[in-house]
Amino acid sequence: MKFKTPIQIGLSACLGGDRVRFDKGHKRSNFCMDEFSNHVEFVKFCPEVAIGMPIPRETIRQVRFGDTIKVCRPDGSNDVGSKLTEYGKKIAQTKAKELSGFVFCAKSPSCGMERVKVYNDTGTGATAEGIGAFAAEIMRHNPLLPCEENGRLNDIHLRENFVMRVFVYKSWQELMEGDVNKHRLTEFHAKHKYLLMSHNYAAYRTLGRLLAQGDPKEPMLVADEYIAGLMAALKKPASRKAQANTLAHLQGYFKNELSGIEKSEMVEAIEEYRMGLVPLNVPLTLLKHHLRVHPKSYLEQQVYFDPYPHDLKLRFAI
Repeated sequence: MKFKTPIQIGLSACLGGDRVRFDKGHKRSNFCMDEFSNHVEFVKFCPEVAIGMPIPRETIRQVRFGDTIKVCRPDGSNDVGSKLTEYGKKIAQTKAKELSGFVFCAKSPSCGMERVKVYNDTGTGATAEGIGAFAAEIMRHNPLLPCEENGRLNDIHLRENFVMRVFVYKSWQELMEGDVNKHRLTEFHAKHKYLLMSHNYAAYRTLGRLLAQGDPKEPMLVADEYIAGLMAALKKPASRKAQANTLAHLQGYFKNELSGIEKSEMVEAIEEYRMGLVPLNVPLTLLKHHLRVHPKSYLEQQVYFDPYPHDLKLRFAI
């Protein structure tokens, strides 16, 4: 999979191994730095250092005072919430527009994507309802941007889903660099047909109708509605049932070429995957073998077969 420019991913600097945490430590992500970095360029951000906080520094946390949440020391002093928010807004409206994804540091009062602890003003209790002040601005101003946290990336299904969305979004970004018209949008949709079907069949049909019925004189309006629907549909990891149904659709393209034994072998591989006995890579490898033996131009362009680099081995475990 080739792009005109490198894929750039935003990253909390501590996840890249930078010693920028309050205690001069880091939280290096092995997946990001040892595997994913072979295919993307990380752009590191430490909002706390960026607003002038030193290394090391006193701990800050989110603390609720009435209807207001401060990002401050445990005693309520040195509130840096507005500075973090302003810095987040600045990055969100500039550099983040060039990114194809973002990996945040979980539970951080500045970078946590969700479930950040918000303490009461007495320090006697907390709820996991907060969003990091910096992360909130990145996501608010870039709602289509694929975002994840380092902790959630330990879940192979969430990891695979995030990486897939990054590559789809990068493809879309490069599509938008050229002339936007109905033909190019329809081509993009066609290439992503089975990937979208494996996540949300209803969305596939809805987005197809949108492109067919959308005003050709307003292609950007159609494009905006299309990509919002696509990224929303892809956000939830595909179920085994939906994947198996998609594989069965693909198998149908070979009904006139395969022998009885080959058809049975394919059906068995899909069913074993549906039952959780083998990973997705097993029936996919068999399908790709048949595609090499019996080439079909429409299938060869399908992103579903290779949505991201094979050496990430993400489909070996889902």
